[in-house]
Amino acid sequence: GFSEEMAVDQSLHSPYGASKLASDVMCQEYAKYYGMQVGIFRPNCITGGPHSGVELHGFLSYLVKCSTTYNIFGYKGKQVRDNIHALDLVKAFYEFYLNPKKGEVYNLGGGRENSVSILEAINRVEVILGKKTEYRIVPKPRVGDHIWWISDNSKFISHYPNWSITISLEEIITEIYASTQ
Repeated sequence: GFSEEMAVDQSLHSPYGASKLASDVMCQEYAKYYGMQVGIFRPNCITGGPHSGVELHGFLSYLVKCSTTYNIFGYKGKQVRDNIHALDLVKAFYEFYLNPKKGEVYNLGGGRENSVSILEAINRVEVILGKKTEYRIVPKPRVGDHIWWISDNSKFISHYPNWSITISLEEIITEIYASTQ
């Protein structure tokens, strides 16, 4: 029989993560039971110019706009995130809208090309903005944080070959900075 050792069991999700998991599964069930044209999207690090990041959420926006010392929580700043511009995500939604696939689940993010560690992001921000970013490493990671995440967009691209990431990490950083001026 099945034990209680499934991936969702006995792991830390945070209330936010648990609510996302619950809604994800509910949408899958409604699509399958009732034949609804529902797609389940799991986007990662959605960002862009007007994004209002805060210290514990929306790291890239917060980093670019940070006017104080930037705190890196855990993992020595080597945790990796992939960043997807909101416009690229909306374009993915539109492709799905044009040709929905009932109950399909898609991870969507910036993929490898828009992935960066926190330390690499600081370096890129310094180069693009032409100014030094003060930071400190807080040894304890955020509760429920993950060390590494890069989305595999290949399933979505196989279903919707007209879609791709169109906005690079450098363009995202530049746009976020421009929105502060």
